[in-house]
Amino acid sequence: MSTIAPAPPVLTSEDAAPPITRRRRGRIRWGMWISLAVIALFGFAPVYWLLVTSLTPTNLVFTFPPTLFPREISFDHYATVLGNPLIFGYLRNSVIVSVITAVLAVAVSMYMGYAFSKYRFAGRKSLMYFVLSSQMFPQALLLVTLYLVFAQFGLLNTYLALILSFTTFTLPLCVWMLKGFFDALPDDLIEAARIDGAGPWRIFHSIVFPLAAPGLVAAGLFAFVRGWNDFIFALTLAGPDRQTLPPGLVNTFISEASTSWPALMAASLIVSVPVCVAFILLQRYLVGGITAGAVKG
Repeated sequence: MSTIAPAPPVLTSEDAAPPITRRRRGRIRWGMWISLAVIALFGFAPVYWLLVTSLTPTNLVFTFPPTLFPREISFDHYATVLGNPLIFGYLRNSVIVSVITAVLAVAVSMYMGYAFSKYRFAGRKSLMYFVLSSQMFPQALLLVTLYLVFAQFGLLNTYLALILSFTTFTLPLCVWMLKGFFDALPDDLIEAARIDGAGPWRIFHSIVFPLAAPGLVAAGLFAFVRGWNDFIFALTLAGPDRQTLPPGLVNTFISEASTSWPALMAASLIVSVPVCVAFILLQRYLVGGITAGAVKG
């Protein structure tokens, strides 16, 4: 016995959503501005406090009550930081290991992400989740394992130990980031190139690679920042000659007897400049790379 599907309800003008009035539109706009102001306050307040502390003379840093603007301005702490040759050694080490880590992580993750995205093979999903699960290991456990392995092969206190360790905990997220980006690329484009006679190697390097530039830049910046900011791996695996900025600044300005907070704040602001410049120059690729993989699973 056949059944008749009920007719869809007929919407009248009274059922339609009420139009957004001018007053309501103004409230929404004000709400957005207030939300953005609160978010900006949380983002810029620590940076502003770093700047104020770095410009305050040492004898006025801990005055109570604290003031929003410094009573006196001094650039002595910046002169102290820039006059310390150890800082430039730490900066050189950070640049070397962070840049090579970013290049190595992108070079490996782009092939893995492309394979996970465009090829179907046995155990693909299990292998994908295995790669991601390695990111969930506690860093202390990973650090002990890497320390024992590097000690066995005589790699402690070398650049290679830092680069391999940074790449180890950076690679899984880079692979998943680039997989999402490759998922957004149309399969018809690759199929058309295959019909024209292009092989897998040429398809990837001549067609996919140029289109994936924003995603590669985003993954590279992510790997660079992870390597630049790491503290525990650099403190444990690198010797005095290979220490990067985070442990180097702590060892220079913090001791058991005293801590030079203004100089430490000045050094923190100075070493943040290269990362900020990189984000400003590459922000167009960074935003495009992050959002491109968000529209297709």
